[in-house]
Amino acid sequence: MADKQIKVTLVKGLVNRTPNQKANVKQLGLHKIGQSVVVADDPVHRGMILKVRHLVTVEEAN
Repeated sequence: MADKQIKVTLVKGLVNRTPNQKANVKQLGLHKIGQSVVVADDPVHRGMILKVRHLVTVEEAN
């Protein structure tokens, strides 16, 4: 059985965000508004998403 995956989409820009928030978005692999990436659903990624939850949307990957 494969690990669960989640799809993260950047919905707001990074202008006037803290350096830590910008770094978290970059580590998730997001660069442009509207870009989506599929990442593993693990505590590391969940923690990064939690820090920038106001900038991204999260859904289950198919």
